[in-house]
Amino acid sequence: MNTKVKVIKASNTGARNRNALHLDLKCVAAYCRVSTDSKDQLESYKSQVDYYTNLIKNNKNWTLADIYADEATTGTTATKRADFMRLISDCQNEDIDMIITKSISRFARNTLDILKYVRLLKENNVGVVFEEENIDTLTMNGELLLTILSSVAQQEVENTSAHVKKGLKMKMEKGELIGFQGCLGYDYDPITKSISINEEEAKIVRYIFKRYLEGNGGSVIGRELEEQGYLTPRGKTKWPDTTTVLGIIKNEKYIGDILMGKTFTVDPITKRRLANFGESDKYHIENHHEPIISREDFEKAQEIRLRRAQNKNTIANKDRKKEKLSRQYAFSSMLECGFCGEILSRITWHTSSIYKKINWQCVRSTKKGKKYCPHSKEIQEAAIEKAFVESYRQLCHADSTEIDDFLKIVEEEINDNTLVKDLKKLENQLNRIISQERKLVDLHLEDSIDEEVYAKKYKKLTKQKEELLDEKKTLELTIKDENSIKKRLKKFKKVLENREII
Repeated sequence: MNTKVKVIKASNTGARNRNALHLDLKCVAAYCRVSTDSKDQLESYKSQVDYYTNLIKNNKNWTLADIYADEATTGTTATKRADFMRLISDCQNEDIDMIITKSISRFARNTLDILKYVRLLKENNVGVVFEEENIDTLTMNGELLLTILSSVAQQEVENTSAHVKKGLKMKMEKGELIGFQGCLGYDYDPITKSISINEEEAKIVRYIFKRYLEGNGGSVIGRELEEQGYLTPRGKTKWPDTTTVLGIIKNEKYIGDILMGKTFTVDPITKRRLANFGESDKYHIENHHEPIISREDFEKAQEIRLRRAQNKNTIANKDRKKEKLSRQYAFSSMLECGFCGEILSRITWHTSSIYKKINWQCVRSTKKGKKYCPHSKEIQEAAIEKAFVESYRQLCHADSTEIDDFLKIVEEEINDNTLVKDLKKLENQLNRIISQERKLVDLHLEDSIDEEVYAKKYKKLTKQKEELLDEKKTLELTIKDENSIKKRLKKFKKVLENREII
């Protein structure tokens, strides 16, 4: 049996349209974009819109679908451009046959985005024509040229970002104020770039620091501010959580200083920013403007904050409990509520009047509300002092064995060097990490390690080093605090041994 094959020559080389019929008339859309809202850029934006409207209308084979335009938006991230996403949606709905745009950089500056959307459009038989580069994505060599040129466009973004960073660094090195938009307690003049105290708001800042130094936490202070009707830095009546108050406590601007470079951009494409833990330079300007808080009070507040912020897994805190109070006062961390067992905190009422009163109250009742410890009452500090003196008097007149037992406990506490040993262990760990980091850098310089492996390991070591440094700083503060307590214990031991009267 003779089999004969007949070849039916292709007669339609055009793209299949939405109705599976070839039509000469193409539904064409144009895409325009400018990345800033400067006068020149906005003029360019209007010119692009006018140009493409006339270009499409004057071509007898084209019919205008729409002009899609994003004004004052970045081209590095497609999802942030509303009209661009509308254009993609309309193409998927088969409302458009072809897109025309000025250049690759107008369409997108992220290589990944360009290829992703071009291929998506190609699947829907929608071509993109880039005028400046003379590329049609539906042609055979279109995607190859597009990949090369879009990579160049992305490199241009990265180079521009590097130049901008360099320019900002030069300004910061000269002491120019960069990135400051104002904060609670200060007014900022963007023209003169000067900072001046706002007295009404400064009262809130002073109140926060005063209450914090008195031993109160962020949540308690926030609740007090709400009750007194003070507004947050963003003008809201509700102080959301402790981070707002602690953000004010940490802010160096309240002592008249400026620290720039607290965050840095990881990638100019994703615009991702991270807190700067030493990866990038910082710029500190002392005595830049008038302070609201004294340096002495600010330093005291930082010591309290760091002590309270001890990590639950630190060597200094093996019982996995955070230090609850600052031990600033004689009875701090020593008084417990007889009803719920919580610590008592010190509260000062009517500070600036003749009716000033110092009391101690259950922390649970203060922080969460009276209903959580309904039977607790405020105790006057004077009453606690009298009770302590009476207890001491009874101890002095008690049997000598009781005093000897108590002196033995005091002696053990004075001779306890656990924290010093823990600090030594921590320093050894830190030295090992630094040694590993140096060896890794040497391997990288000798080209003996893959770039990706190096970056991954270096990032891990840097994170471990930063955590250990923070832990070391906290532990050193704890030791300093403990040494102060031991000095007081030694004096008290001497008083007890001599049976002296307080």
